[in-house]
Amino acid sequence: MTESAIDPGVLDRGHVRLTISGARATIVLDRPDQLNAQTPDTWRALREIGQNLAEEVRVVDIKAAGRAFSAGLDRRLFESAEVDGSPGLLSLASRPVEQADADIAAFQQGFSWLRDPERVTIAAVQGHAIGAGFQLALACDMRVLASDAVFRMAETSLGLVPDLGGTLPLVQTVGYSRATEMCLTGRDVPAEEASRVGLANSVVEPAELEAATDRLADAIAQAPHGAVRETLALLSQASEAEDPEQQLAAERAAQLRRLGELSGATAPDR
Repeated sequence: MTESAIDPGVLDRGHVRLTISGARATIVLDRPDQLNAQTPDTWRALREIGQNLAEEVRVVDIKAAGRAFSAGLDRRLFESAEVDGSPGLLSLASRPVEQADADIAAFQQGFSWLRDPERVTIAAVQGHAIGAGFQLALACDMRVLASDAVFRMAETSLGLVPDLGGTLPLVQTVGYSRATEMCLTGRDVPAEEASRVGLANSVVEPAELEAATDRLADAIAQAPHGAVRETLALLSQASEAEDPEQQLAAERAAQLRRLGELSGATAPDR
């Protein structure tokens, strides 16, 4: 599918902008007056993009307008039964369990596609990335942070749990003990600490954030897509491999597929 297949009305309602240039797509959270607070319309817009990006897109970077990446959930979700036609958080509890579960699963789909090995995803984070904002950054393969960036997993302190897919990559990145402390205290994790514990690939001055993200995205876009796809798949499953032999076997199988493509024995990379 192509960019034209993406419903612009869905993007507008979600305050999300999308630009595509060759193998690269850039998503911008564009609600700076509300610090890019997220609503179900945000997640619907992200899901629409993930389901309709052209196959040629190999690198996706996510940025945000204004001084914050995302302040997390729109506060109206805590206060109203309905927000822009979608259920507020507490009204979910009054729905049949199957329906409420399906609603949350649909929300999660706005983030989960960002870990598909078909594409490399990069979050460019400035200012606060709180709750859903932190989880959106965690959904990406890599994170470039401005020096003023601050992560915070605020859900538990609000009586909720992180439910947009953030728990697994957080534990995989920083370990169970540190992830537990971050979630249960809801404390700030500044850019310097994020870099130290592996949550940031690099930290740059705010004025350099866009250029640093561009350099990383452009470098990745130059690599053969098949090799990138196979490597991402290997890395994503590595931490879950129960037996080292299982990972070694996966590496062998991936390498044989690559050699087959390079030799012309199988279909070449698209």
